[in-house]
Amino acid sequence: MRPTAADTVGGRYPSNIRQALKAKLALENGTIFSGEAFGAPGEVSGEVVFNTSMSGYQEIYTDPSYSGQIVTLTYPLIGNYGTTDEDLESARPQVAGVIVREYTPQHSNFRSQAPLGQWLERHGITGLQGIDTRMLTRMIRTEGAMRGVLSSIDLDEKRLLAKVQKVPSMNGLDLATRVTCASSYTWDKSDETPFALATPGLPDGQRRFRVVAYDYGIKRNILRRLVAFGCAVTVVPAGFPATDVLAMQPDGVFLSNGPGDPAPVRVAIDNIRMLLGRVPIFGICLGHQLLALALSGKTYKLKFGHRGGNHPVKNLSTQAVEITSQNHGFAVDPDSLDHQAIEITHVNLNDGTNEGIRHRSLPAFSVQYHPEASPGPHDSDYLFRAFITMMESVAAVPAGR
Repeated sequence: MRPTAADTVGGRYPSNIRQALKAKLALENGTIFSGEAFGAPGEVSGEVVFNTSMSGYQEIYTDPSYSGQIVTLTYPLIGNYGTTDEDLESARPQVAGVIVREYTPQHSNFRSQAPLGQWLERHGITGLQGIDTRMLTRMIRTEGAMRGVLSSIDLDEKRLLAKVQKVPSMNGLDLATRVTCASSYTWDKSDETPFALATPGLPDGQRRFRVVAYDYGIKRNILRRLVAFGCAVTVVPAGFPATDVLAMQPDGVFLSNGPGDPAPVRVAIDNIRMLLGRVPIFGICLGHQLLALALSGKTYKLKFGHRGGNHPVKNLSTQAVEITSQNHGFAVDPDSLDHQAIEITHVNLNDGTNEGIRHRSLPAFSVQYHPEASPGPHDSDYLFRAFITMMESVAAVPAGR
């Protein structure tokens, strides 16, 4: 939205309203989108994808699973409720850049601390608004996610298209080791936001289970849910040795979400393989894919991925349909799995892709989607309870059996 004379105070624009700058998005198929810049001036590159969530833009932008991606939001009006530190899923925005139909600087919400554009500018994230996001989304659905360059500092179309050809493909790209934590830390916050999903807690904040969570790009709400269900959580880097995890004598190990192609994250796959059968394991998203690879399965790149808070998934055990929050560009090939050892537990009702597995004899299961939501529905929150039940069952078995 371009400022008008009505927005001025004494003939000058207030600090939260800037004269609109031009910006362009160049795609590897040769298409150029022209619009207006917001956020920080600059030039960014990455894989251009879309997310169908109607709200939760701040949680999306701070999700480390979006590292290396320029995210298009299909909902047309973005920014109307501002931003707040309570909604961060990591310490800062993780997206390479953002694209919206219409950015709204006039934010209105009692929780808001700053307008979205100002927040993006503070963190150095470049945004593009005013383009036909429906056209862009349809193009991605038809041709697949593609590389792109978004710029507000170089508007020469030939140069932008030349730059696109140098952007690395997401295939074969290990991003998990880029976004992981530098060192281990403990997480004991379940209620730093007063709007977190309530869960019956344990008396006096008692923690019944010690969980080691591998950080491949972990979201904060996953940690909140683990703590809310009674876990004392230690977060470790993506390459943390399995022998050191076992030396900590955890009751369970959690495999987190994260960005990029799971296949090249060999250190994580090898560590998971060493942990199988020795400690209960629960994986989400990239953690699901890494568990499947550790079980000798295979993964493949989806045409345009699943990203949004409205994806239907069928639980094959209960026949119930869950509306889920999703963010992934790769999937597990169910035909590559040993079905005598591994049970398929969930399937995507949009395209039939795999959404969950469980080992038939070892304490290990995982799902492709995000039961912690943030943003999204809470239909799948029961999976955290399932992890607790699994740890309880293993703890109840006498040693040596």
